[in-house]
Amino acid sequence: MSLSWTGKSKGNKTGYGIFIKVLRSFGVMPAYILLIFVAGYYFLFSWKSTRAIWYFLRQRLKLPVFKSVVTLYKNYYRFGQALIDRIVMMAGIKNKFSFNFDDEVYFNEMIAQGKGGLLLSGHFGNWEIAGHLLKKRFTTPINIVMYDNESEQLKQYLEGETGRRNAKIIVIKDNLSHIYEIIDALANNEFVCMHADRFLPGNKTLDADFLGETATFPAGPYAIASKLEVPVSFVFAMKQTNFHYHFYASPGVIYKNKPNLRPSDILKDFIAEMELKVKQYPEQWYNYYPFWKA
Repeated sequence: MSLSWTGKSKGNKTGYGIFIKVLRSFGVMPAYILLIFVAGYYFLFSWKSTRAIWYFLRQRLKLPVFKSVVTLYKNYYRFGQALIDRIVMMAGIKNKFSFNFDDEVYFNEMIAQGKGGLLLSGHFGNWEIAGHLLKKRFTTPINIVMYDNESEQLKQYLEGETGRRNAKIIVIKDNLSHIYEIIDALANNEFVCMHADRFLPGNKTLDADFLGETATFPAGPYAIASKLEVPVSFVFAMKQTNFHYHFYASPGVIYKNKPNLRPSDILKDFIAEMELKVKQYPEQWYNYYPFWKA
């Protein structure tokens, strides 16, 4: 049994189909109510993912047992909400979502430099919502770099039901052609978002201390950030209430201009931001596999 991430999303065609029908017919709140029972099922029977999140809560965050149990259930519930909210935004379904975007000035500064912006995030919070938020706030195109390992049938079903993502997709390929797409997008003063916390077996990696224990991260995003003369920002979109999100971003930094810089130095900066947010929103950490070497 593999203990690493496979590149595939959780969920299936039937599950997505049920929620889409509920959303279109009754709105968001009934879907959230249905999710109470779906989250309960995963809470009780999804042993592999539960084991990974339990380790995160108990060993890395050192939460008490009762709080860990409550947060574990909230984690499954928030993950389901993230999927529902993504569908709602993509499909243009009527909703009451609101946003805080206190760090908007950093994006304006990156756009003004004319070099584009490399946005590093993680499987934490809801990047799809962030993409829609950015699209509403700025005319600058957004590119999301991602693996293409989702089921083709599921992707076609979702796109048929909800429309395509509100961003350009740059698919990671074995021949590294995606690197040229990233460079072209940045040259056109566009934003490029990369998830910087997961890797597939065989990829180059970096080890670093994360929440007091060694964890392995993909080397690619940090190597790109160290070699391109573009501002780099760490971004997170966190759900605060059922209908309210808070978008966080760090100031754009051009790492290439720093002397003796290594990709691992950028990783340390990313981890510092990630640790703050993980402690603030532990129920929105969605890495359902053994993330730490221990």
